[in-house]
Amino acid sequence: MRRIEESELIINPDGSVFHLHIKPGELANNVILVGDPGRVETVAGFFDQIESETENREFVSRTGTYRNTRFTVLSSGIGTDNIDIVLNELDALVNVDFNTRTVKKELKSLNIVRIGTSGSLQEDLPVDSWLLSEKAIGFDGLLNFYDGVESISDLTFENELVKNIGWSSRLTRPYVVEADKDLFNLLGGKNVHKGVTISAPGFYGPQGRVVRLGLQNPDINEKLSGFSFNGQVITNYEMECSAIYGLSKLLGHKASTVCAIIANRKAGTYSKNYKLVVKALIQYVLDCLSR
Repeated sequence: MRRIEESELIINPDGSVFHLHIKPGELANNVILVGDPGRVETVAGFFDQIESETENREFVSRTGTYRNTRFTVLSSGIGTDNIDIVLNELDALVNVDFNTRTVKKELKSLNIVRIGTSGSLQEDLPVDSWLLSEKAIGFDGLLNFYDGVESISDLTFENELVKNIGWSSRLTRPYVVEADKDLFNLLGGKNVHKGVTISAPGFYGPQGRVVRLGLQNPDINEKLSGFSFNGQVITNYEMECSAIYGLSKLLGHKASTVCAIIANRKAGTYSKNYKLVVKALIQYVLDCLSR
């Protein structure tokens, strides 16, 4: 059995994994991912008790129970590059024996739900609504570094998108990955919109925003909001979902993302108090996962 070298998986002297500073026994099977480290306390505020807490850079975690169900809430910071760290280290915590540095014979599957904020690309997807991502389109390119990406991607959707929006050859090729069906169905209540989410590798140019620099594809948002494939339209932008879906599928975990829509790019509107909307969404997700 292959031993994972110390340079490939770094374990801290206290037995915790390198970036997250979480020890194997401290991780719950239900993981809530948030971008903002400050939102960890908001989620943990719903817990009936806290059993462990960690903090390193933007990676802040709390593990506890909510209605007799164990949860870990963890902040990832912004972007798919951080998700690469988070997903690989979460997987190592449950599927690698830290003593022998070998992959365990019996692999564990985590439930991973990202709760975030997002901007709508459709005028009828209003500010302060909730959007559950059925598919994620990765403009980030992260998954293309891993073997097996084509086996989990919707290649037909991907090809139609590239053909229809004038995708530059200088950009990394987008990939399209679905949410886990079980989690998607569990979180899909009557007040939850469903759609296709783009994960962008930046907040400004990669999401079609212009401050001083012009865009390589000036009409990108109009093209994206007008794109349709098999009745599915692109609903929103955020910055992490595609990597969560892709890496989770490759590693054998279940993942879903639900976001509060805090801006509507078509209507030019912005939420007056999105923190209340996010807090209500947090309780909804916790309730769904603890049934």
